[in-house]
Amino acid sequence: MKEEIKLLLVDDEATLGLIVKESLESRGFTVVYRQDGAEGWEAFQTHRPDICVLDIMMPEQDGFSLAAAIREANPYVPIVFLTAKSQTRDVVKGFELGANDYVKKPFSMEELIVRIRALMRDRKLLSRQPLPEQDRWQIGQFEFDVRRQTLSLGSKARKLTHREVEVLERLCRHRNQVMERQPVLLELWGDDNFFNARSMDVFITKLRKYLKADSQVEIVNVRGVGYKLIC
Repeated sequence: MKEEIKLLLVDDEATLGLIVKESLESRGFTVVYRQDGAEGWEAFQTHRPDICVLDIMMPEQDGFSLAAAIREANPYVPIVFLTAKSQTRDVVKGFELGANDYVKKPFSMEELIVRIRALMRDRKLLSRQPLPEQDRWQIGQFEFDVRRQTLSLGSKARKLTHREVEVLERLCRHRNQVMERQPVLLELWGDDNFFNARSMDVFITKLRKYLKADSQVEIVNVRGVGYKLIC
């Protein structure tokens, strides 16, 4: 049965990397393999993997700096360090950078696969946790009334469209956290194609315009992932 998991593997040991790649592909994973950190970063941005497995000691860009860049771009994608570096300070640094797991070389493929599956299972469970639902939200100085479809600042109330309400409500439910773009596109538009993504961008732009009266409120882009409502 196909795992339907897209994995980014970055390791400069070509022989080991190809063995790991082939072993994972034989178990149904889709593997994007690169041999240095710079190429790994380009592949991450292009392929948007579900999970990343990174070596640490690599040319051009090491695994630590690559992991930091990945974590800044995507707070949620699981990262596994696959490395011969076993000193405690290296393990601690890896976790401080946002790694989810650490597999030391030499390792067994079965151990690596079990760890990958466990991380993906945990991520799916977290994504299914219900988000809070309520009729009214305080967004800085604004009051957002979901049922009345209004965004109010003092005595002035703006009537929102149904789609504006849907997008803003989801931003509120993820307030000060990243709202991933793809799930919202699938839920509201039914497809995450380019045209629907552009449509969503238009609604985000409109909401930014509505909220700009309060300088403490901001909707920021999280590159390659989604948006964050800061308030």
